[in-house]
Amino acid sequence: MIKINDLSVSLGLFRLYNINLTIEEGSFFVLMGPTGAGKTVLLEAIAGLVPVRSGSIFIGNRDVTKLPPEKHGVSIMYQDHSLFPHLDVIENIRYGLRYHRLDKCESDRRVSELVDQLGLSHLLNRLPLNLSGGELQRVSLARALAVNPRILMLDEPLSALDPNFRYELRQMLKSIHKTTKVTLLMVTHDFGEAISLAERAAIMDRGRIVQTGTVDEVFQKPCCNFAADFVGMRNIFPVQFKGTKAVTGGLVVELGRKIDQDAGHIAIRPEDIVISNGRIRSSMRNSFQGRVLSVIDLGFFYEIEIMAGEVLFRSLIAKGALFELNIREKAEVVISFKAAAIHNF
Repeated sequence: MIKINDLSVSLGLFRLYNINLTIEEGSFFVLMGPTGAGKTVLLEAIAGLVPVRSGSIFIGNRDVTKLPPEKHGVSIMYQDHSLFPHLDVIENIRYGLRYHRLDKCESDRRVSELVDQLGLSHLLNRLPLNLSGGELQRVSLARALAVNPRILMLDEPLSALDPNFRYELRQMLKSIHKTTKVTLLMVTHDFGEAISLAERAAIMDRGRIVQTGTVDEVFQKPCCNFAADFVGMRNIFPVQFKGTKAVTGGLVVELGRKIDQDAGHIAIRPEDIVISNGRIRSSMRNSFQGRVLSVIDLGFFYEIEIMAGEVLFRSLIAKGALFELNIREKAEVVISFKAAAIHNF
């Protein structure tokens, strides 16, 4: 288990402020946030690679705050692999073992298992220069796991890979977590990775943790404007609450529940907003006339911007639906969404 209490770090002009975080042993936890939020600095603080200004870090029942990195019992795998260019694959994998007092037979067995599990047996005599991006990541992962760490920390391990290698390594991470029960702490910007891999997550912003919870809680129930925007709730509106309704921009939105505050915000995911050519009959309690302002091609989907009253809504639809509904700029449409799809804070 990792338990961080009121952790503060000063690193040049950057700061981590009063970080409090608990990560259960054997869990898969993700840290999310924009570039510069402090995710990598937090990993390095846990690993003992940056000095701690105040607060404490416990790994298991040990206070490791002031211990050297080799006493923390963690491995960290960076996005750029950090392999030694003059060492071949097997030498890179074994490199960290020289700094850990492990039984030779046990370490040899573990390296052999990792080589097989990660499909590296045909690469052992190659130098990093002669490896693909996916192969470099697998070697880096094997090196991090070779020392049998209690905790493996991954800094954007999949971001530089093409889709095929990304899926392959994602499946390997799932398998490794399942078979080794190692605690995994991963930094990612990819919501798909977080949803498919992790159990719990935290969102960071400018050196602070703004929300922690299960992956579902973080994505479906953000606690503030920043978290809602970061997890893709493209529709965030300031509102006045009146009983079971929210009023914004000349629209009255039915929430289906009473809110015990006068003002706040509501947020709706763009995929929860349905576009039609006319008022539809369904269980959706909110339906508004609007005009299409723009149609933005996002590859497999289109983002449609629609003005209803004085409120700008954003919806996501598939290409087929775009052509079927004949959606174009300045077209009159109806947007609908369920009360259950509305989150408030």
